[in-house]
Amino acid sequence: MTSLHLKDICISFPGINVLKDVSLQAHQGKVHALLGANGAGKSTLMKILAGAYSHYKGSIELDDNKIAVRSPRDAKRNGIQVVHQEVDTLLVDTLTVGENIMMEQIVHQKNERSFVHWTSLHKNAQDKLDELNVRVSSKQLVSQLTLAEKQMVVIARAVTMDCRFLVLDEPTAPLSDTETQGLFRLVRSLTKRDVGIIFISHRLPEIYELCDEVTIMRDGRIVAHDQIEHMQQSKMIEHMIGTKLAQQYPEKTKAQETVVLEVTHLSEPGKLNDVNLHLKKGEIVGLAGLVGAGKTEVLRALFGASPNATVELSLHGKHIHLHSPASAVAHGIALVPEERRRQGIFIKDSVRHNLSASSLGKFTKFGLWLHTVSEKKAVSNMISSLGIKAANDTTDLQHLSGGNQQKVAIGKWLLADADVYLFDEPTKGVDIGAKRDIFLLLSKLAKEGKTVLYASSELSEIIGISHRIYVMYDGQITKEFETEGTTEEELMFYCTGGTSS
Repeated sequence: MTSLHLKDICISFPGINVLKDVSLQAHQGKVHALLGANGAGKSTLMKILAGAYSHYKGSIELDDNKIAVRSPRDAKRNGIQVVHQEVDTLLVDTLTVGENIMMEQIVHQKNERSFVHWTSLHKNAQDKLDELNVRVSSKQLVSQLTLAEKQMVVIARAVTMDCRFLVLDEPTAPLSDTETQGLFRLVRSLTKRDVGIIFISHRLPEIYELCDEVTIMRDGRIVAHDQIEHMQQSKMIEHMIGTKLAQQYPEKTKAQETVVLEVTHLSEPGKLNDVNLHLKKGEIVGLAGLVGAGKTEVLRALFGASPNATVELSLHGKHIHLHSPASAVAHGIALVPEERRRQGIFIKDSVRHNLSASSLGKFTKFGLWLHTVSEKKAVSNMISSLGIKAANDTTDLQHLSGGNQQKVAIGKWLLADADVYLFDEPTKGVDIGAKRDIFLLLSKLAKEGKTVLYASSELSEIIGISHRIYVMYDGQITKEFETEGTTEEELMFYCTGGTSS
């Protein structure tokens, strides 16, 4: 059985040691789970394996033979494929699905003067999509796909190569239950063909369903390794966060009766149909639904980001019209989007500039000159209160873990001091310890009299954090619940199209 062995891997970036003598061994035909809190070093280790960082120390071996992995081409030459978490950075929106899937073959074909056989290209790509049970045409533009469909296209491209080891970094985060099971079927079929899988996920039930063994990282080191059947879930959590997990959800405070935002007859052609809801002061309202139910479309419309949507809005008892995100911000409405790298942050800019981006008016003199002292002080306080792990406030966001990037995406709106906060899948790709931090933050906002609309497909989170719940299915709200009077099973019934008899 071929093994992939990373030995004594160390790497540092300016101001911080990220990995310290990390060793991990994966085997062909097996699924190896790699767990850890955000910032533990998982993604950095996998980027080394993908050839993204060349200045690491240590060695990488295939069957006890050292291999050079100092570039992405080195990794692919040795049969190592990595599917990163943020799929939008991996695809070309202006090309078709087939062109994206077969891109490596097009670029590296031996005869540079040969013509592309488009019929064959699209047939091969479509065959791979059919194998994944992805209902997308090979000739469709990637720009027209949903986030879940993009994820499956990236995976399809990875497995078309001569792949011996495949790294999947949070692959199920944007997928529905049906799509997740389709991915799992693919993974199992790959292991039968002796492909080794390194699987990174914060969803522990997935680990037990799919994986053979588990390695856990914390603070840039390996802290535990065992066969999956020998590792209890509570022990996994302890290893990841370093202590026993306290109660995950904070105690709920009673919401006020004052209606802050009332939404009437929200519709968008082909996406939303007559959505009606209201949000009260100091209230956390859950918007439950599976992938594709319409949750994201509702939040985008309420943020003025859907020009084709029609809606009647009342904020603090006054009718308003949101013609753009800028007008939403001016009215005190903030959105933390699901696709944080593309829509929520400036990935190549600094932590400081990201955090202050939505509230620059607070730090300017006469509307012209930036008062950097007050900006730095406010940003420093926000970094401390949110527990953002960064060398300093000038660190580019691209060097932070996904969880810390999410905290920055939230923190910029906290500095802006909005009245209504719209959260779209805020815990996607976030570890269990960081999730509690986010829940505490939401609870704090509610106690301060802020209004929160929390959209998620994680029904246990919806129940744990919200006061009331709206359930969405096929672009409509199908049911409204007081949280104390419902269960996950009942929510799932309505999320999947169930109706009252």
